Amino acid sequence: MKELLRTNDIVLISWVRALLADDDIEAFELDTHMSILEGSANAIPRRVMVANEQFDRACRLLDAAEVHHNHG
Repeated sequence: MKELLRTNDIVLISWVRALLADDDIEAFELDTHMSILEGSANAIPRRVMVANEQFDRACRLLDAAEVHHNHG
């Protein structure tokens, strides 16, 4: 697994996951529970992860959509 995106923006996460799903890329959201537990301080961002073999394709999709993300 590789980290594709790290953010506190739950709308962006939802949109990115839908974008990836449309191209048959399964995304996993990590740190969701930690982010909720810490409250509204937004100190712990959520991470969107994809499989290693899908990372490059996912990066190209986000580049095309002009979404800032982790390029590895």
